[in-house]
Amino acid sequence: MLHHVVNDLGWASLRPLQTEAVRPLLAGSDALLLAPTAGGKTEAAVFPLLSRMLVEDWRGTSVLYVCPLRALLNNLQPRLASYAGWLGRSAELWHGDVAAGARRRMVEQPPDLLLTTPESLEAVLVSASVDERRLLGQVRAVVVDEVHAFAGDDRGWHLLAVLDRVAAVTGRPLQRIGLSATVGNPHELLRWLQGAATDRDSTVVAPPSEGAVTADLELDAVGSLDGAATVLSALHRGEKRLVFADSRRTCEELATRLQARGTQTFVSHSSLSRDERHRSEQAFAEARDCVIVATSTLELGIDVGDLDRVVQIGAPRTVASFLQRLGRTGRRPGSSRNTLFLCRDDEELLRAAGLLRLYADGFVEDVVPPPSPLHLVAQQALALALERGSVTREDVLAAPTGGVPVADRAVVLDHLLATASLDADGGLLFVGPEGERRYGRKHFLELLSVFTADPVFTVLHGRSEIGTVDPLVMTRKVTGPRVLVLAGRDWRVTHVDWPRHRVWVEPSDAPGQVRWAGTPTPQSYDLTNAIRRVLLGADLGEAALTRRAAAQLAAVRAEQGGLVDPGGTVLTRSGEEVRLWTWIGARGNALAAELLQRRGLAPAADRLDNRYVRLFPDASAPAVLDALRGDHDILPEPSAAALEGLKFADLLPDALARRVVASRSVDAPAVRTLTRRRLVLAAQ
Repeated sequence: MLHHVVNDLGWASLRPLQTEAVRPLLAGSDALLLAPTAGGKTEAAVFPLLSRMLVEDWRGTSVLYVCPLRALLNNLQPRLASYAGWLGRSAELWHGDVAAGARRRMVEQPPDLLLTTPESLEAVLVSASVDERRLLGQVRAVVVDEVHAFAGDDRGWHLLAVLDRVAAVTGRPLQRIGLSATVGNPHELLRWLQGAATDRDSTVVAPPSEGAVTADLELDAVGSLDGAATVLSALHRGEKRLVFADSRRTCEELATRLQARGTQTFVSHSSLSRDERHRSEQAFAEARDCVIVATSTLELGIDVGDLDRVVQIGAPRTVASFLQRLGRTGRRPGSSRNTLFLCRDDEELLRAAGLLRLYADGFVEDVVPPPSPLHLVAQQALALALERGSVTREDVLAAPTGGVPVADRAVVLDHLLATASLDADGGLLFVGPEGERRYGRKHFLELLSVFTADPVFTVLHGRSEIGTVDPLVMTRKVTGPRVLVLAGRDWRVTHVDWPRHRVWVEPSDAPGQVRWAGTPTPQSYDLTNAIRRVLLGADLGEAALTRRAAAQLAAVRAEQGGLVDPGGTVLTRSGEEVRLWTWIGARGNALAAELLQRRGLAPAADRLDNRYVRLFPDASAPAVLDALRGDHDILPEPSAAALEGLKFADLLPDALARRVVASRSVDAPAVRTLTRRRLVLAAQ
């Protein structure tokens, strides 16, 4: 390997992360490799594994490389195939976009390194047409790229369950290697990745950064999306600018405004077709004076070439996300990392300011897997029955899905049997008629994915798929032709196939509409409290403020300064409107509101704010404080929309489904901070 690193890559030496990873990975230890974006994590994991593959004569598919995005896999495959080719080995893709013929060839002649997703791995396990033992029976190690992105939601629990089932196929524990940007709790994240096999040797590899890394950070208040487009079209001409936006709608609207100002602009987000995204990202990588507007899809390691500038519309909701985006710049010698925040309103300005305060503190969020994945116990029971044809009760209860207690797994299993989602015969369990009815379509495809997909219309120009749009865009009343915005271009609808949800379009000169369904993302305690600190006068570290940003922040501090207190929680009264300004985030406020409602001190709320909880006019300060000291283990009643958003909730007893959703909606430690503060009555 060293010969190829020096002669084929032209590297004089390995980076510190790559050097420090060699010994534990060659020894077979589980590991978490931490480094910023473009820090050489892929090579740090793969080079030692390729060496072991050669020295220990691994044959067949011996290494799995798992990513959260197909686009990231597609981007990595040529690089990994090149490395494997040095040793006469191969690296191939296996996911939903790979043709059936290519997959059949891989089963006949398994590649040494298989790049895939958790959903595609599970599809292999349950498929009647794929010999799972031939393809996966020789696996010895798995590399999980962007492991933090998995661990923070249910895809992580799904991944662990699938890896346990792959290990059962191989008959041996798998060496597990996670790759991640900086996280606040690396040792806990590694223990999570190990699953039930916590007795294996493990190590976190996170060498100090190579030299001091300075970042050019600037905050601007632009007042509107038009203002952002004006700044972007005028600043940094001749440079490549990657612009992150908080939604697909903002991406499309900003792209059309930039193009109207003569700026070459590309778009990338999840509702564009694979080919459309690839064309856009490739064109951006090869261009020079241009902008690409993207959602978080480009936050991960997809290569779009060297960048000059990262611009953020508003602010992301975590420091970890910001660090990923910041790390996209400063890769060339002589360049520096940079981000320009363009804020459209006071809320975005404060969120960006709070984020920069946390960044200046050196804070990075812990990655915390969602609690109580009981719905995945149900999903895995059906998937295991599909894989094996039949299972025993002991098989299901032995699967350590998400650390769910055996007693709770037994309740879930009994419900699956009672509702005919599973059926039993002579002590063997198999998929029942209700399981077939709910999930049997398209070879149980819906059972293999733990995230829900909104209903959409597919948009086509001739035979080329452009992407998808929300049904509301197709059903709302319009005067004249119906015009859509997609991929940064306007399209006139020429035909709609309503039963098949397909739309044919042609280019239009008229302005179009764009919309996708979405739910608000709750803000964390840490970020909301940082905003509180900014309102109390905390600076933003080394970040620079433009004159208008400084003026606007001063105005916001003057306007909202009465809503914060250094050591207290402010209660305001304005007529019948009484608010308790907690500044603990929406999940903290969900529990605070429940405690107050149970004492008759607060009304039920349709939605929860990150900053405050409404109270009844007659709520007294002592009663409020006493209520907040109540039972922090209680759970609020989840909304119907929240229940609908939990995939596989229909496989659980209603009470358990509600418990899962409710347990994920509260933040008890945040509420406990309120009990340590005094209550301050604002001046009338």
